[in-house]
Amino acid sequence: MKSHNRWVIMATLCLSGGTIFMLPFLREFYYIPMQNAFGFSNTELGLLMSAFGVFSLLGYFPGGWLADFFSPRILMSSALFLTGITGVYFSTIPSFEHSLILHAFWGLNMSMVFWNAMIKATRNWAPHEEQGRAFGFLEGGRGFTEAVYGSLLGGIFIWLGNSATTMSVVINIYAGANILLAILTWFTLNSPETDIKNEGDTSHKVEWQDILSVLKMKEVWLISIVIFSAYSGYWGTINFVPFADSAFAMSTSIAVMIGMGKVWLNPVSAVTSGFIGDKIGISRAIFFLLSIIVCVFFIYGIMPYGANMIYFMLIGLVLAAFAAYALRGIYFALLEESGIPVKLTGTAAGVVSVIGFIPDIYVPYLSGVLLDTYSVEMGYRYYYLITSGICLVGATAAFIIMKRTQKRRPKNNG
Repeated sequence: MKSHNRWVIMATLCLSGGTIFMLPFLREFYYIPMQNAFGFSNTELGLLMSAFGVFSLLGYFPGGWLADFFSPRILMSSALFLTGITGVYFSTIPSFEHSLILHAFWGLNMSMVFWNAMIKATRNWAPHEEQGRAFGFLEGGRGFTEAVYGSLLGGIFIWLGNSATTMSVVINIYAGANILLAILTWFTLNSPETDIKNEGDTSHKVEWQDILSVLKMKEVWLISIVIFSAYSGYWGTINFVPFADSAFAMSTSIAVMIGMGKVWLNPVSAVTSGFIGDKIGISRAIFFLLSIIVCVFFIYGIMPYGANMIYFMLIGLVLAAFAAYALRGIYFALLEESGIPVKLTGTAAGVVSVIGFIPDIYVPYLSGVLLDTYSVEMGYRYYYLITSGICLVGATAAFIIMKRTQKRRPKNNG
């Protein structure tokens, strides 16, 4: 693959991967403004993301088969276009019922059509010894894309004011970006260089016995646990904006600015973790990163809240956000470290994604119920203590993968 074509492909993966998820995850930046514009309660906002998560779960496994059978060009461009068109409708501020249907559609579209195609294209983008940096570049580029969008549109939001009209403008910009990227992806991935490794080779058609072999791999289930835990931790960072707003008496504008600043950690931490993971081992790096989140969220569960504790909260925010974004940058590199066959990348990614992204279903609903049932303080305490325990389980799974990898590698007697 020519060098310039190689980096154009990575840039396209980063831009499309960073843009397509912005609409269902608007709450990361605009939680309170969305409540004001749509009139949704905490529980209703949680249900929107739970619907997204449920239908994502339904789409990941068949999406793995699609990724092993069809070109990323077809799958990714189609998903981007459909997201953009439906995003235009979302900008009209539809009812809760219609918004619920939209989030369900987005979950199915992004998981079944887009996600596994992007993962397979990324794995095939780099050789075995550079898998960490390949996924680090992908997540770093996605994070940079999200940060640019968040900063520019956050500035527009603050300038225009907190209103339903402003929320519609922001949503329409995201929708238009998806449509433009659908066109870019269609033309950028239309070259022989993008038919990397197994694309279009019917000798690698995935059979039922291949799927069964994936399901029998212990590493697949361990990776699933790791991603489930890491993604639960990532959801904890998504809730930082309402956490800062409600528990630490910050204004909505300042909380939005904190959210924008947080995502700028993404490109730095993801790329850094990719190189470190290639150096010390992906599973070892993941173990340490999950341990950081365990400690920070445990402290959030027991520390006093209030304006006088803002600086301590911000220190924890930086540490946990860095670790969460770093984990997103490298946890799919475990497919290579664990010896999953390349031709089964899509199928394996589908399986681990089904389990790994279950937090899309339960976390937003759980946090919404906790905040609507208990006081703000107790709701967040329970939430972060639960998430800390989940991440501890993931750190244990990463440790097991690390030990199994060490046993599998041939000893160097030289």
